Amino acid sequence: MLNRRLLLSSIAAMGFCAAAGAAMAAKLKPAQDGLRGTIDISGYGIAPDAGADQSKAFNRLLRDAAQTGMPVFLPAGDYLLSGITLPDDLWLSGVPGRTRLVHAGGGGFLSGEGLGRLTLSDLVLDGGSKALGDDVEGLLNLRGVANLTIENCTIVASSKHGINAEHCGGRIDGNSLSQAAAAGIYAVESEKLSITANTVFDCGNGGILVHRWEAAEDGTMVSGNRVFRIAAKDGGTGENGNGINIFRAANVMVTDNHVSDCAFSAIRANGATDVQISNNQCLRSGETAIYSEFGFQGAIVSGNLIDGAANGILIVNFNEGGRLATVSDNIVRNLHIDGPYIHDGAGFGFGIAVEADTVVTGNIIENAPRWGLMLGWGPYMRNIVATGNLVRSAGGGCAVTVVEGSGTALIANNLFQDVRDGAILGYRWNEKATGDLMKGGSEAFAHLTLSGNRLS
Repeated sequence: MLNRRLLLSSIAAMGFCAAAGAAMAAKLKPAQDGLRGTIDISGYGIAPDAGADQSKAFNRLLRDAAQTGMPVFLPAGDYLLSGITLPDDLWLSGVPGRTRLVHAGGGGFLSGEGLGRLTLSDLVLDGGSKALGDDVEGLLNLRGVANLTIENCTIVASSKHGINAEHCGGRIDGNSLSQAAAAGIYAVESEKLSITANTVFDCGNGGILVHRWEAAEDGTMVSGNRVFRIAAKDGGTGENGNGINIFRAANVMVTDNHVSDCAFSAIRANGATDVQISNNQCLRSGETAIYSEFGFQGAIVSGNLIDGAANGILIVNFNEGGRLATVSDNIVRNLHIDGPYIHDGAGFGFGIAVEADTVVTGNIIENAPRWGLMLGWGPYMRNIVATGNLVRSAGGGCAVTVVEGSGTALIANNLFQDVRDGAILGYRWNEKATGDLMKGGSEAFAHLTLSGNRLS
């Protein structure tokens, strides 16, 4: 009798648990979109491949989802949209490569402003090169997003920038951006933004741009990106056509990127104080592969590989306040004298050029048709140290300014091989003013110290 009572009691308990489990399962029933815990898009009359503009319903869906704290999952297919406002605390995702938000035209596409948090993932945003409104700068147009996440998205065919991110923090990670008429990513006035592991290609005027309207702390990290085939359709002498461009933004890191086939520079830092440009591959640049120029203080350029460019590395514009750098452990090779415009200064065809408060050490320069090293320009030289570099197969090993008023330079323990015009030569701007100073005559220039250099 005791055992039977226990058995009946156990059966009753099991029945109760099964009923409770069924009730709980009913509460967690997946929405018709097939992703548990997301809002049901069919309740808003939204469906993939509907063929009609679904913008009004889509805006309502996003607003309700954000207010209730529910993510939005979009099944595979095309959604024709325009004028979409992204609300705060939205998480919008789809099927990678198969959920396509297509611009219907007639103004902006996806825009968000003054948001605390926004997450977009696994979406294709297709602008179709349709015109965007005057009040937006990108297919994805964001302003003031404190914690932004854009990941594993494909953004294609914007008539302006692919992503326009103003005053944003967070991360833009693992996306593909192509066929933007302007830049793939334009990040301006950022607040500790990370731009990582993106592929940016076939853009009209720029790859990844990190800018500020006024020089200030920025802190953006640009790392592990692949950037290629960047044009300069709007022309100019360097404002367009750069794979990665840092402008007025301080404390930016540009590391471990692969940048190739850019009309101007692979990496160009203009007025960018305390910039670190390290361990990048820079291939087939149309102008100078790596630039740190104009009014900056502090640049580290190290461990980069440059193969193919008009010039290799330039740390210049002391006349505008550009100073304080180290250039170390880079390989610079296969340069050419043809640039994308007529140069009114030193021209093209040299490996590494520096001007003020800079150490150049441990670099290898090969196949530079003009000079391997260029130290100073006219009177603009101060506190240059060039030691332990190897220059081979160059028009000249090292050109150093001997113009009156130029500052000091220490040129020591460098090795030169197959330098046609000589190892170390004094220049007055573009005019050769001395013979090979390694053979004598350097004592005539009190601002120069030569020691331990060797011609192989």
